[in-house]
This record gives sequence, structure tokens and C-alpha cells, in this order.
Amino acid sequence: QVRLVESGGGSVQSGGTIKLTCTPSGFTVDMHCMGWFRQAPGKDLDAVGTHSGGGIRWYVHSQEGRVTITHDYAINTLYLRLDALKPEDTGVYYCAAKDEYVCGKGNFDSSGFPYWGQGTQVTVSS
Repeated sequence: QVRLVESGGGSVQSGGTIKLTCTPSGFTVDMHCMGWFRQAPGKDLDAVGTHSGGGIRWYVHSQEGRVTITHDYAINTLYLRLDALKPEDTGVYYCAAKDEYVCGKGNFDSSGFPYWGQGTQVTVSS
């Protein structure tokens, strides 16, 4: 059974940094495409970036430079680091996964990810 658990959310001052963690069970990070998504209050779900099984990462253009997705295969964990946080980064951050190994360049369609975590709240105050 596939399960994803996010953690690391919290309240952060504008300009700060936060690092979120996604710990899957039932599959391994190094063999599956995974993605990070954000849902801001009252808005649609937006993609942040993806991480293919081989470690290739793609970021949504608007997030490039402030977002870094990394992995630790030894402990089967995926991370999302957000730098220079702004109030508009506030939202619930979700980790998602699909059965495919490769995410594909620029493929940020959330409907293609069947497995989702419960989300972790990030609140950025000005």
C-alpha cells in the first residue's frame, strides 16, 4: 500500500527558509516520479516541481531560484526547500507520486499523480 507523509511545515517570517519532508512507504523515491504541489488559501492546486526516479528535477518557472527538491535515497525521503519565502508562498504543501519512473520535462499535471500525502501547512508572515 502506497502512503506519503509530509512534515516540516510551520510558521515562518518573510524572507526565511523552510524545508519540507516527504516520506513514502510502499515504494521508493529512486524508482518513481514524485512531485510537490501547493494549494494557497482559496486557490487551485499549483505545481512546485517534480523529481524523477533518477533524480532529474523540474521546477515550475515561477518557482525557479527559490525552490530546491532533493532526495536521500538511503532513508527513502524527498525534500522541498523554499528560500526567500514570501507571504504568497502560504498554503498547504503536498507530496505526490506516480508509478512511472520519469516525470517528463514540464509535466506538472496534478491529475497524473494518483498518490498523495495529507499535506503540511506553511504560513509565511510579513
